[in-house]
Amino acid sequence: MSFLIRLAIALVLNAVALWVADLLWDGVTIEGAAAFIIGAAVLGVANAVIRPIIAILTLPLILITLGFFYLLINIAMVWLAELIAPDFTIDGFWSYVGTVVVVWVVNWVGDRVFAGVGARG
Repeated sequence: MSFLIRLAIALVLNAVALWVADLLWDGVTIEGAAAFIIGAAVLGVANAVIRPIIAILTLPLILITLGFFYLLINIAMVWLAELIAPDFTIDGFWSYVGTVVVVWVVNWVGDRVFAGVGARG
């Protein structure tokens, strides 16, 4: 698959993940298509660029906490998307944790589905 197709798929998967999180938890409120698109774009860029850098810089802390700190890094990426996207709010720690889990599951399923499609083509 070309880079632009993978980028579009990642954007759609992140938007779907945010939509599912909005449906599942009362603490997550996303209003309007622009909030979903901007939130998904920010989340995609943050996960592709910022998260790996922070993970490398905090690797000893991630190892000492047996990976719990990595969850906090993922929460920070969702917080960044919330901060930048309009009409996107998350209230409460557990809503952040739930949103991170939903984003992970949706992206994992999407990766499995589209990896099979890319292998056939």
